[in-house]
Amino acid sequence: MCPSFIAMHGYDGAGGRAGLANVPHDYRRLTVKSSPARADQDRVYKIVDAYVGTFSRQFDPEGERIKSLYLYSESPGTGKTTTAAAILNEYITAHYIGSLQRGLTPIERPAYFLDVTAWQRDFNAFNRPRVPEETAAPAAARYYRVMDIAMAVPFLVADDIGVRDASDAFRADLHTVINDRTVNGLPTVYTSNIPMAEMVRLFDARIADRIRDMCNEIPFVGESKRGRR
Repeated sequence: MCPSFIAMHGYDGAGGRAGLANVPHDYRRLTVKSSPARADQDRVYKIVDAYVGTFSRQFDPEGERIKSLYLYSESPGTGKTTTAAAILNEYITAHYIGSLQRGLTPIERPAYFLDVTAWQRDFNAFNRPRVPEETAAPAAARYYRVMDIAMAVPFLVADDIGVRDASDAFRADLHTVINDRTVNGLPTVYTSNIPMAEMVRLFDARIADRIRDMCNEIPFVGESKRGRR
């Protein structure tokens, strides 16, 4: 019956602002303090703790803006996505509480979790030859709806930005999203399995430059912990 819980998670715990943010179900209650990646990534979480402390800047458009982060590790399963989701949840909470404290109406979708691989899958679904219309049309609608959200939402997580085998057309759309967000000063948390310096190998120099702009790279250490927690 808690109105704040309903606002954040919906009546059934699967909706609200966390649902609109497309946070993966297993990560919707996660915080930076409760993140299972915290124990193995002590240095990373010292930076993350300080980073979430800057979220009050969202209410001061004339002040210093919130920077972007680039979470990197070559190995999968080191906690990049877990950490990115926890940061996104912290932003949603900071926005909701901060808005109420200032007498403002919290927006419905202050943040969004963009699964770049899933987004590319929708792109492929309506661009392959001889795809049935009943398959292509819903995929195209989802794709462009997500693109519009990703360009405009105040805070974005772009998970697995280091996609390979992307077509020039998909890369152009991805560049449009990144470019619009950078130009408009909107913070983005990227996760990737390639270092920022090598992004030019997958994307053209324009995308790589946009990602580096106002973005701090945070390397994760260790090997995959998937299946061990």
